Amino acid sequence: MALHLDERQRAMLQEMHIRVWWPAEPAEVASQPDAARGPAARPGAATAPARPVRPAPVAPAPAAAVQPAPVGRDGTPAAPDAALPADAGLPALAQVVAHCSACALCEGRKRAVFAPPLPARQTDWMIVGDPPTADDERAGSPFAGIEGELLDNMLRAVQCSRSGSGAAGAWLTHVVKCRPEVLRNPQADELARCAQHLRREVALVRPRMILAMGRFAAIALLSPTQPEVAQVPAGKLRGRLHHFEGVPVVVTYSPARLLRAPQEKAGAWADLCLARAALQSSDTPPAA
Repeated sequence: MALHLDERQRAMLQEMHIRVWWPAEPAEVASQPDAARGPAARPGAATAPARPVRPAPVAPAPAAAVQPAPVGRDGTPAAPDAALPADAGLPALAQVVAHCSACALCEGRKRAVFAPPLPARQTDWMIVGDPPTADDERAGSPFAGIEGELLDNMLRAVQCSRSGSGAAGAWLTHVVKCRPEVLRNPQADELARCAQHLRREVALVRPRMILAMGRFAAIALLSPTQPEVAQVPAGKLRGRLHHFEGVPVVVTYSPARLLRAPQEKAGAWADLCLARAALQSSDTPPAA
């Protein structure tokens, strides 16, 4: 799409380290899913990435659409946070997440990854990312390390931050909260179990816009109502509004993808503009 930038928008793009002039955006490669992350770079390799990245995931089969799982691993109900009182807040949810053992992703984890719940705050933006990285697990907080730095620059470009509230705030979370000891892609039932935590987060944070950053984030958020998204590259879901629990969703590239392919930053900027325009044009207040 053509972008006509004024001086203020050019300044925003500089915050994201995006050149004002971009070459034609390359065709999307369906065989390289958005959440793909390769192995760690070898020291001294001239073309190696600066950050460890993950192995390319395999697209789930058609039956992998995320559906609520009926029971947990031990036969107990699969909704680990359903027992929380209706008035329980983010600190209570954080405790549930920290001790959750509803699926195999918890095996070997060092710590669950969840945004600091205090002080409790409403934010107009919610950023949902792909599974946590080693940096995220070490920090115990979403989007740590160089990927978090890139995301912070992106949010700054739309006058927003992870520490703000309301229109100037973004709540950061991951589609699953655990990084397994043996790194692998999450399975459909694991996405479904953690989606229950995600639904509770949405209800507590009351965002007005969700930015889904990556393939697994898009699958978890959209497949309950659009099962076909499990077979569609995340890039094909860009450019239009979706919905999760009544909240508008814009799909974009993950920070890991943007670090591997800087030419995609132009598309990510367009996605941010779409989300911001939809948010600004909405007269709907946050859900009660």
